[in-house]
Order: sequence, then structure tokens, then C-alpha cells
Amino acid sequence: MSLVNRLFAQLEKRVKTNGGVVVKTLGDGMVCQFRDAESALNAAMQLQAAAAHMPAEDDAKLEIRIGTTWGPVVTKDGDVFGDTVNVCARLQALANPQQVLTTRELVEALPAKSRRRCRELYPTKIRGRAGEVIVHEVFWREDPDVTQMNLHEAPRSGTWVLKLSYGGGSVMVEPGAMVRLGRDKANDVVVSSTLASRVHARVIGRDGNYFIVDQSSNGTFLAVDGNTREIRLRREEALLGERGWIGLGKPASNHGAHVVRYRLERRGA
Repeated sequence: MSLVNRLFAQLEKRVKTNGGVVVKTLGDGMVCQFRDAESALNAAMQLQAAAAHMPAEDDAKLEIRIGTTWGPVVTKDGDVFGDTVNVCARLQALANPQQVLTTRELVEALPAKSRRRCRELYPTKIRGRAGEVIVHEVFWREDPDVTQMNLHEAPRSGTWVLKLSYGGGSVMVEPGAMVRLGRDKANDVVVSSTLASRVHARVIGRDGNYFIVDQSSNGTFLAVDGNTREIRLRREEALLGERGWIGLGKPASNHGAHVVRYRLERRGA
């Protein structure tokens, strides 16, 4: 049995253990349904643990990304449809390997003890859905020593916002916000380069800093002003410096239509 098939067997077992069902498989992914929010949360944590403990094969280690939420679905011919399914798909696309993302709806449906496993990250928009979805991360690892986040005390020296500049226009990234970069017209920063993926990368404001998260085919290149070495991200994230350049699919040092410039600006005092 291949490594992928063995992992799928482990995942299906844990879904069933938590009272869930595998609705369907989609290539290297699966859609699951659970009877309550806590069962979905427990299953997601166990799925990540199962994947993490799977032995590597020929130096290949499989990692999974999970998106989950809580809400009504439309069932037809053994499949599920609707807004809840769309939100899950969006969260799965946003998640990093070995990460579980969920929503405020699921968190609020959990008992108090289980809520402590979740922390709020940032709001995001879902195509075809009014309003924003508040994204939460789930701490699934067995180590209970989780750092408590201080979400209320803001720095006294003012607020730093990130300015992304491309093609004569600019987009401001607020603290705690997220913007998308890529070739697709639905992105916040539309990069007109064939080197860029449809949804190439995300810039996230988190804990007073800004990060670039690659989710592309060709990688994202980061050139921080003042650094002599440009780094390439492949499904990874990196802390943005005070100013620099982001290359979508090709080194930023080459310049061209694939490059986005960024810089931090202070707002208020």
C-alpha cells in the first residue's frame, strides 16, 4: 500500500471514531461531515497527529492542511453543498501544512474547555459571501503549553501599516488583516505576470508584524532592503522587513511585472 493510501486509511479511521463520515475524496483531499462542532475539532486534531506520526517513505513525508467550520449544508445524491462547504474549502486553501484553521462559528459552538485550543488570527473574505469570516487556528499538538495571546493591549507608539505598491497603485494592509496577491482578478493585488499563480501568496498582519505566505507553483522571492541575500519561499512564510520587494515566481532582483514593492508606514502616535 502506498504512503498516500496508508495515510488515507488512518484519516478515515479517525473520522469514523469521532462519529463523522467521509462524504467524498478529491484527489489528495477529502470532505468529511460531523454531527457536532466538538467532534469535528477532535477529528481535525487527531488527523494532524496521525499525519505527523506517519513514517516517511523514501525520504518523503506527507503533511496535510485542514479547514473546518460549523453550519448547515445542503445534501444531495450523497454529496454536500452550500456556504459551509465553501468556507471549508477556502480555509483549507489558506492553511499551511500541519495547520488546522477554523471559524468563529465553530469556536462559539464548542464547550469552554475546547475553545482554549483555538486562537483568533485574522478576517478574510469568501467569494459569494457577504461579510468577513474570522479565521481561528487550532492548537492540535499534544503539548498543552500554549502561549496566551494578548489581543487587547495595543502598542503605545502608534500603529504600523504595510503599503504594497504595484503598477502605479497601492494597497494598505491593516494590522490583523490579510490580502491576496496573484494573477486572478479577484485578488487584492492583481499581478499581471504569467509567472504568478492565480492565487500566489498572502500578506498577513499578525501580532504587530507582517508576513508573506507562499502558496504558489513557482515560489515567492523576498528581497528585504538592506539584506544581501534574497530568499525563496515554497509553501512557507517569512517575516517582512521594514521595506523591500516581493517577486512572484521569479527573483525580485530581476525586476519586471512580477515584482511588488512594500514598506511599513507609521499611523498615529
